[in-house]
Amino acid sequence: MTNSITKLFNIKYPIIQAGMIWNSGWRLASASSNSGILGLIGAGSMYPNVLREHIQKCKKATDKPFGVNVPLLYPNIEEIMDIIVEEDVKIVFTSAGNPKTWTKWLQDKGITVVHVVSSVKFALKAQDAGVDAVVAEGFEAGGHNGRDETTTLTLIPMVREQIEIPLIAAGGIATGKAMLACMILGADGVQVGSRFVASEESSAHQAFKEVVVDAKEGATQLTLKELAPVRLIKNKFYNEIQELYKTAPTPEQLKELLGRARAKRGMFEGDLDDGELEIGQIAGLIHDIKPVAEIVGTMLSEYNDAIKDINSKNFSF
Repeated sequence: MTNSITKLFNIKYPIIQAGMIWNSGWRLASASSNSGILGLIGAGSMYPNVLREHIQKCKKATDKPFGVNVPLLYPNIEEIMDIIVEEDVKIVFTSAGNPKTWTKWLQDKGITVVHVVSSVKFALKAQDAGVDAVVAEGFEAGGHNGRDETTTLTLIPMVREQIEIPLIAAGGIATGKAMLACMILGADGVQVGSRFVASEESSAHQAFKEVVVDAKEGATQLTLKELAPVRLIKNKFYNEIQELYKTAPTPEQLKELLGRARAKRGMFEGDLDDGELEIGQIAGLIHDIKPVAEIVGTMLSEYNDAIKDINSKNFSF
């Protein structure tokens, strides 16, 4: 399978393992890259020295390409970028900020830059900033999300219509059938997050992985739009947010309830009651915890079977 995405990253299959906070350490990234897709280390939950350690361990665990996902609002962003250059990382996915700030700086150092967006407007801004590709992430995605609530099914063709650079679809993708659907809609590749949370190599707490596997339709909800929209599993902390909303809270009151390190408590430390449990709507289709290689293999088999199924039906009008 060769296309613009496999060529851009020098990978075998056009699948990217999302760089998720508290889930995407060096074990997940290296296992993903070793499976023929692009693995990403999630820098958003790492201090600079921790990121350097994960990059170094990832380089020892794989000789395949891998990258780092960097939220541009990161407080130590200059130090993070310097570490990426010093450690000779060749692929950076940026998010949560203006791509113009760092794209050219990174590219001048031989780094491929991809920016994550949630709308056509920001996809065009990313293209104007000179990024090598964009990830268009639909409303179904876990974690922090777009404010417009545009679903992947509608976002991908709208972005494809407006941009010329390679397009990666994200949000609600955990199967080969979903991958094929996104490719038909105009994507050149897909980024998968939630499915890899429930992998053996994910750095998420085992208790969180099991909650993801047990999740059913309607188990998640987008909330905290006044701060930064985030999709959460409905637990005790989520219910406390909803109770506070009944009082028409100010952003400051929401921040006070949120506090600090909620995501770490939930996803990394396994506090299923008071932690922030970020996952996508597709959790309802995730039924087991598997090794990354098996997850990738299943997706590819489903993708090929879906193509055969379509061809066998001989749809023509």
